[in-house]
Amino acid sequence: MPNGKPAGVRCVQLDEHDGCRIFGHPDRPRVCGSLPPSREMCGDTREQAMFFLAELERLTA
Repeated sequence: MPNGKPAGVRCVQLDEHDGCRIFGHPDRPRVCGSLPPSREMCGDTREQAMFFLAELERLTA
């Protein structure tokens, strides 16, 4: 997304399994690489991780 991803908009680089298509690629946005997985961010379930990311987007919108 050349001008960045607005909060609440699905990233165009996610595949059908929510995996990043450009993980490890030099074109991957710097902000993505600045969010390394952690217990706080990922929780114990996918739902917990998605809640955390939604909150992060809400707080930075």
